[in-house]
Amino acid sequence: MRVLDVGCGPGRHSLALSRRGLDVVGVDHSSDFVELAREAAAADKLEVRFDRLDVRELAFDGEFDAVLCLCQGGFGLLGGRAEPEVFARIAQAIRPGGHLALTAFSAAFAIRFLEDNESFDPATGVLHERATVRGPAGDEREFDLWTTCFTGRELELLARAAGLHVDLLAGVEPGHYGADAPTVEHHELLLLATRPHFPDRGQTR
Repeated sequence: MRVLDVGCGPGRHSLALSRRGLDVVGVDHSSDFVELAREAAAADKLEVRFDRLDVRELAFDGEFDAVLCLCQGGFGLLGGRAEPEVFARIAQAIRPGGHLALTAFSAAFAIRFLEDNESFDPATGVLHERATVRGPAGDEREFDLWTTCFTGRELELLARAAGLHVDLLAGVEPGHYGADAPTVEHHELLLLATRPHFPDRGQTR
């Protein structure tokens, strides 16, 4: 199988899949992450291709058996306006019969557990927060983070607009994926979908 890891970060998922014999391409906007991923692959003698690439410039056309976009890997970090175009580009990378696994932050969770240092924009679904990040040497810096949040219905509509068949919509926790129905207690939504061989009109889950 050939797999595309969108927003691969330092390569956690790409490297794990490569160890299992899959042909993997990882892309990320951060040159630092791409360099870390390449170093890790070289250290483990793995043949994984890592490219620095903005998700808004994805131009693959039916080249992959599966596409991963996990832990807000490039999708959901664009300010609430560019996500439909990016989703369509991600879907276009999947070959007919291939699959997508994508997670997005849950709007229901964000609103239900909104903290004092956070704000939520109902017009765009964007959560704004201040986060403290600790570097390798222990130094700390504060950053502004904007994360686009979604309802399950929005993800299903994006998938269908991109020509995908929705196989599963689940509520999950970071690093703990399953098939449970979404609730307000779930941090993230997991979408599993398939690009059909022929247009799938009037699909139902």
